[in-house]
Amino acid sequence: MPITKSAKKELRKGANKRVFNELRKKNIRDTVKVVKKSLVAKNPADAEKNLAAAYQAIDKAAKRGVIKKNAANRKKSRLAAAIRKAKEIK
Repeated sequence: MPITKSAKKELRKGANKRVFNELRKKNIRDTVKVVKKSLVAKNPADAEKNLAAAYQAIDKAAKRGVIKKNAANRKKSRLAAAIRKAKEIK
């Protein structure tokens, strides 16, 4: 446990940041899940509509340092590729 006053404050700050970071990660998971469900339902137009929200969630998390920049780019690329592939099949 922290002993000094500043260490106690850092512990509190970390706990608060953890809450926000978990919310951002959950937002990424939820928006990506919506896009993937649309693809499974063979509805690439709907998936493309939801892609913007997924991009926004991913970019916000990367900007805040919740996920790394390359991880964010990889997630966006894979989503876009899945939509492209679904369009070709249909």
